[in-house]
Amino acid sequence: MHLENFIFSFILIFALSLFSFNLWKIVRNIRLGKSKNRFDQPLKRTIILLKVAFGQTKLFARPVSGLLHAIVYWGFLVITIGTMEMMVDGIFNFDRSFGVLGGFYNLVTISGDVMAVLVLVSCLIFMFRRLFLKIKRFSGKEMKKLSSIDAIVALVIIVFLMFSLLTMNIGYLALEHAEIVGSYPISKHFVSLISNWEISTIILFHKVSWWTHIMLVLIFLNELPYSKHFHVVMSIPNVYFSNIEHLGKMDNMPSVTKEVKLMMDPNADPYATPAADAPPPESFGAKDVTDLNWVQLMNAYSCTECGRCTSECPANQTGKLLSPRKIMMDTRQRLKEVGKNIDKHGKDYTDNKSLLNDYITPEELWACTTCNACTEACPLNIDPLSIIMDLRRYLVMEQSAAPQELNMMFTNVENNGAPWQFPAADRLKWKDE
Repeated sequence: MHLENFIFSFILIFALSLFSFNLWKIVRNIRLGKSKNRFDQPLKRTIILLKVAFGQTKLFARPVSGLLHAIVYWGFLVITIGTMEMMVDGIFNFDRSFGVLGGFYNLVTISGDVMAVLVLVSCLIFMFRRLFLKIKRFSGKEMKKLSSIDAIVALVIIVFLMFSLLTMNIGYLALEHAEIVGSYPISKHFVSLISNWEISTIILFHKVSWWTHIMLVLIFLNELPYSKHFHVVMSIPNVYFSNIEHLGKMDNMPSVTKEVKLMMDPNADPYATPAADAPPPESFGAKDVTDLNWVQLMNAYSCTECGRCTSECPANQTGKLLSPRKIMMDTRQRLKEVGKNIDKHGKDYTDNKSLLNDYITPEELWACTTCNACTEACPLNIDPLSIIMDLRRYLVMEQSAAPQELNMMFTNVENNGAPWQFPAADRLKWKDE
């Protein structure tokens, strides 16, 4: 092994170890959530995964930005194969080691060369939109300046990634190997720009491009856990484990459902006591992130902050305080805070803060109309409504903190069996008038 390969191997192991450590902490945080069965119907989930995650179908509701984002995503899928090849080459001092794949390798290199240009152009357009066009969904009280900087930094890294990939291919072709491995339909047209250089200069040009590209890959990889762009990693599992039932169907709480059935059963014993081995009653709804389930916490880490949910929210459009994007961002921020407390003080530490009230206010929650527009609009099938509903349940069932209008309705249902203030015997009196 040459010194250069040893240095590369050390850098690669360090970078992958750092990413794995940060990934482990995120998985640990997600596992703080309650259990939730999302391992059913694997075939249906796989079909949805292929359509929504790999096919990017929900993004095409906005055709222009959707196509550009799909190009970036598909480009990364293709270019990742080349990145894996570079890692193998860097460790073992090979050159184009995947060339043994023959025709498939030619297809990969053609796709990678073309997609590099398309991704480069797409990212430049995204940068222009970010910097010079006032896109409404990019703004909002939850959108701090750091979020915009995060987006620009990621786009700059991707631009240089694609540029270094193209210059690496150009340098490879200019070296005039006895046999060129792969096919490069775009890069070959730029070889003439450096073909007159000294061979030592071309070798240096190729080597600098190679190192620049692979180092940017490793830097970008380790920037992801600290960025909203972590959805690059989370999108596939998040879509696979997303809700595949009808969006209008809401989960009932088993403990409450059982009590209601007992109340409606004329043969039930009203004085029956719970079984000796029955678990103690759990709290109703959610106050903090540890009261949510693991799918909801994974949703929070998967949020891209794109704002499609908030832009479709009727409550937000009419000036209400609710922003579904903020719900997801607040959940993620609180979960990160809980994770840091665990790292610093241990799992049993409490900071006397909670997701409800300290991050998300009741006013935001009660502004929601439960229309599911946010979930329908999300390109990753994130479900902000489920979090809103669980927080609402806590307000109503644990704190009796429902708005006055709801409390009146609850009282009417309890006394009259209907939301209205008059008894059942008087309901048909209107027909006598």
